Amino acid sequence: MKERKKNILAILPVSIGGRLTMSSIIDGFKQNECGVTVYDELFDKDLNKVLKKQYDYIAGYDFSGLKIKIDNKLELPSINYFSDDIRSNTSGPDWEKYIPYLENDDNYTFYWDRQLTEYENFKNIFYLPHFVNFSIYKDLKIEPEFDIMFAGRLDTNYRLDFFEELVMRMPHLKVAWYAIDKHYKDARERAKYPEILDLCYMGFIDNEADMAKAINNTKIVFNMHSQGISSLNYRTFQTAACKRLMISDYRDELALFEGYMPYYEDMSDLIFKIESYLENNAAYKKLTEQCYKIAKQSHNSKDCVRYMLKEVSSNKLITA
Repeated sequence: MKERKKNILAILPVSIGGRLTMSSIIDGFKQNECGVTVYDELFDKDLNKVLKKQYDYIAGYDFSGLKIKIDNKLELPSINYFSDDIRSNTSGPDWEKYIPYLENDDNYTFYWDRQLTEYENFKNIFYLPHFVNFSIYKDLKIEPEFDIMFAGRLDTNYRLDFFEELVMRMPHLKVAWYAIDKHYKDARERAKYPEILDLCYMGFIDNEADMAKAINNTKIVFNMHSQGISSLNYRTFQTAACKRLMISDYRDELALFEGYMPYYEDMSDLIFKIESYLENNAAYKKLTEQCYKIAKQSHNSKDCVRYMLKEVSSNKLITA
């Protein structure tokens, strides 16, 4: 007998990073033939209407789903994907209030950072790196307009100074920077050379299709990780899926890409590698093809969400 289709209440959070990550999770539920009702915290207002339906699970990014479950006394298991440090305000201003609930049998935590996962002892915590929907993130076969792209906040002096110096030292290249308007204005006020930010700023992106287009429109994406210890951020897998080259600062989990994803040690090393791969198309193509194959095999939304559902449904308290 075919198993009954699972119904999911999925919470789309306010944060841009959370919305993009959660979108791939929602896509994964759909790819696994689940019924999905999405409550958008940014635009939807009538939560009570959504809660009148019957669901098998509530799923959210960071504490967003768990918060709705606890505040509304919902008796259904929660699936909580964290790509922010659980024990900090980055995962929500009320994290200290809700973190004890992660100890409960019917709440499941999937954590993106291997080392942080090993530090926690919740009963139902699982290491799960980022993953993307390969039907959205893909090679669009376009000629890139930009040479280099960075997406994210320039919220520390290190990140801002690094970005400004990179642009100044490579004036012959076209650089795109994506961030929300608030973060652009904040960085501009602190910048030594605000005209550089004006030149590079391309606006903000809050949906997967536009992010895929932006990545396709550049040759190289570089990363400056700001959270976690060993982990790779969501941008890494988006870039690999689009067959564009990611050059990352060093993280232990670059081992996931079996040596095919380059990393930089400092500014000079990053500049050297950008210039080298822009000039050597054969080397560029080899790395992007290999990173694409690895990401598609192990970091696709269908298989990773299937893993989440398997771990949740294997609990006897749920299947009984």
